[in-house]
Amino acid sequence: MSWNSRNCLAARPRPTRRLQRIGVLGALMLFALPGHAAELRGQVDAGFATGGSEPSWVHGGLGKSFSDGSDPSGRVTLRGEGELFQDLVGAIVLDASSERDVVVQLQEAWLGWNPVPQGSWRMRIKAGAFFPVTSLEVGYDSVGWGPERTLSSSAINSWISEEIRIVGFELALLRRGVFVGSPHSFGATVAAFGGNDPAGTLLAWRGWSVGRHVTGLAEHLMLADLPVYRPGGALAVQEREIHVFREIDHRAGYYGTLTYGYSGWLEAALMHYDNRGDPLAFESGQYSWHTRFDHLSLQLRLRGQWEFLAQGMRGETLMGPSAVKLRYSSWYLLASHPLGAGLLTLRHDRFHARDLDGTGNDPNGESGHAWALAWKHALSGFLSLVTEVQIVDSERPARNWTGAAPRQIDRVVGFELRWVF
Repeated sequence: MSWNSRNCLAARPRPTRRLQRIGVLGALMLFALPGHAAELRGQVDAGFATGGSEPSWVHGGLGKSFSDGSDPSGRVTLRGEGELFQDLVGAIVLDASSERDVVVQLQEAWLGWNPVPQGSWRMRIKAGAFFPVTSLEVGYDSVGWGPERTLSSSAINSWISEEIRIVGFELALLRRGVFVGSPHSFGATVAAFGGNDPAGTLLAWRGWSVGRHVTGLAEHLMLADLPVYRPGGALAVQEREIHVFREIDHRAGYYGTLTYGYSGWLEAALMHYDNRGDPLAFESGQYSWHTRFDHLSLQLRLRGQWEFLAQGMRGETLMGPSAVKLRYSSWYLLASHPLGAGLLTLRHDRFHARDLDGTGNDPNGESGHAWALAWKHALSGFLSLVTEVQIVDSERPARNWTGAAPRQIDRVVGFELRWVF
């Protein structure tokens, strides 16, 4: 049996859909439990953006910005979190987006055990579906996964929100120096998970993006119409519609993180992620990808209310016996400072992907950079206006197969009202 048809099985009930139904039921139970503290928070975003030089990837194109024309957008995010029993908490995050065919999706659903520390070390255990703690752009008390200071996320955090979700267990240990009279804090996290086997599909066949899409756990994404998976192509059994959180090879992945903080003004983290995907496994029109990366983040809070963020990522993804092999990297630098009644933020991204396979009619390499200038203006204690100007300059040879020039420059202006309650 050839590798590209091995394990081609009939469609099975998708665990992510079951998880979505369980999550909705869990949200109802969370607030029905008597005698326990529960909190419901929400965020409503309504915006408009203009610009973009090609169809966005969420519309089946290869566009990299968060807009491909003049279009309004809207999103409602709800977060329910509460204490179920002593030291046991639960959280559910649901959102509705105008970008989706199935509007309402589950983002996260997890249980956490946070026992009272007996010494200087604190332990936390989390189980369910959740994001790995990687993004510095998400606020500490954000309702859902999304940038706090800007409209778009960096290329790194855009990809995390699109293709990476943990469905498994996480154990974290933290020693906070403030409790022992020390400026130094340390932490370590390990996790095991399943259901993230297709991670790398978007990165290979669409490339990096600098957007704001958050993939729901049961959401289907549409790839661009490329020759490699058209009828007669080298990978014709691959469907254009992908399910990025599907379990295909029944092998657990893992990640580990080390963190360090100094006196509240410096935070650093180093992470290694490996989904341990079997690159020969295939099920219901979709392959498993072996995707791994190393990730470094740094946050500085300096005098004068300056804040600086930096993240870097380098990794590799493989599908088939080198049918698709890609080495990828990205980094960004961000600076923000109060301006008037708001916050001014400037971010610069660099991203790159090197095609290492020999599959014909399937060039997956690219390079590019992006600038984003945003101003978040507080209109009241709960309402703010966010404005962003974005420029994304990228070159991707695969655009030749869609009738576009390999190099595209997207210039986008966006506005968004945010109401947090």
